[in-house]
Amino acid sequence: MSVLPGGESPSAAASGTPAWVVTFADLMSLLLAFFVLLFSFSEIDKQKFKELAGSLRDAFGVQAEVRASQTPIGNEIIAREFSPAMTTPTALNEVRQSSTTIVSRVGADDEALKRQLREQERQRIREQIARDAAAVRELLADEIDAGLVETIDDGERRVIVRILERGSFPSGSDALRPEFLPVLEKIGRTLATMDGMILVSGHTDDVPIRTQRFRSNWELSAARAVTVMQTVQQASGLPDARFRLEGYGDTHPVVPNDSAAARARNRRVEIVLERRPAAGPDTDEPVDEVGG
Repeated sequence: MSVLPGGESPSAAASGTPAWVVTFADLMSLLLAFFVLLFSFSEIDKQKFKELAGSLRDAFGVQAEVRASQTPIGNEIIAREFSPAMTTPTALNEVRQSSTTIVSRVGADDEALKRQLREQERQRIREQIARDAAAVRELLADEIDAGLVETIDDGERRVIVRILERGSFPSGSDALRPEFLPVLEKIGRTLATMDGMILVSGHTDDVPIRTQRFRSNWELSAARAVTVMQTVQQASGLPDARFRLEGYGDTHPVVPNDSAAARARNRRVEIVLERRPAAGPDTDEPVDEVGG
C-alpha cells in the first residue's frame, strides 16, 4: 500500500470530493434525456412554416424574382403607357374648366354687389339733396316769394338756385345790384355748411350783344357768373377747388325766346350744389351739364 506525501493514502484523497457534484451530474443526465425525448416527439407543420415564412418576407420587404417575357412599361397617374400617339386629355384641363366656372360666378356676384352699393349710394345722395333743398328754400323764402330767385331739386344729386336778372343785374351789365348782395351772402353762408361741388353758370337770351365791354353773349354770361361766384365764395370762405365756373350764353334757354317775358326768364345765373357719389371711379353715373 502506497502512501502519499504527508502520510495520507489515495482512498482518503478520493473520499474528499464534494457531495453536490454527484447530484449535479444526475441533473445534467436527466436534462439530456428530457431534451432527447422532446426532439424525438417533435414534428414540423409545413403549412404553418410556409405562412410564417411568407409573413416574414412581406414584413422585411423581400422581393420575389419575377421573370418577364416583355419589355417593362411605365406606370403613372396620368397615362398607362408611353407611345407616340396623341395623348388623351389629362386632369389638368378639367381643373382649368372648373376654375373658369368658379371665376365667372364670382365675377357675376361681384358685379351684383357693386350695383347694389351704387344704388345705396344714389339713395343716400337723393336723401341728402332733399335735405339741402329744404334748407335753401327755407333760407330764401322771401326772395322766392318776391320772384327774385327760384330753387330746383332735380331729385337725384343737384340743388339749383336760379338767380333771375330782374333782381340781380341791370340789362347788359355784369355789375351786381347792391340790394341783391345780402341775398348772395346768405346763399354763401348756407353753402358753407354743405358738401359737394358748387357750379356757377351764366345764361343770356338770344338777343345779340356787342358793346365795348362785351363782344358777345358768351362774355356777358361768363362775366355775370364770375361776379356771383366771387361774392358767394367771399361769404362762404370755401376754397377755389369747390367751385366751377361756366358761361353758356344763349345755348341753354329755360323756355323758348319767343317773347319779352320768356327772354327775361332766360337771362339768369344758376348756382348748383352737386353731390357726387363716393364710389369714385367705379361709379357709372354720367356727368350732367348744368343748364335749363
